[in-house]
Amino acid sequence: MGPRPFMPDTLPVIAASPKQENVVLAFGHGQVGQTLGATTGKLVAELVSGRAPSIDLSPYAPDRF
Repeated sequence: MGPRPFMPDTLPVIAASPKQENVVLAFGHGQVGQTLGATTGKLVAELVSGRAPSIDLSPYAPDRF
């Protein structure tokens, strides 16, 4: 229930914050947030733990616009 924010290209943002080193961004999933939640959680865990992400995150970068 409630707002489901979308990004203009419909892809979410998943990345370490470019301005705060202890912040990870993970938003903009729109109507597939619950479906993608587990995958996004895995990617966030990889970023927080300092491991290399299991997929290329460049399509999800916050500065892609």
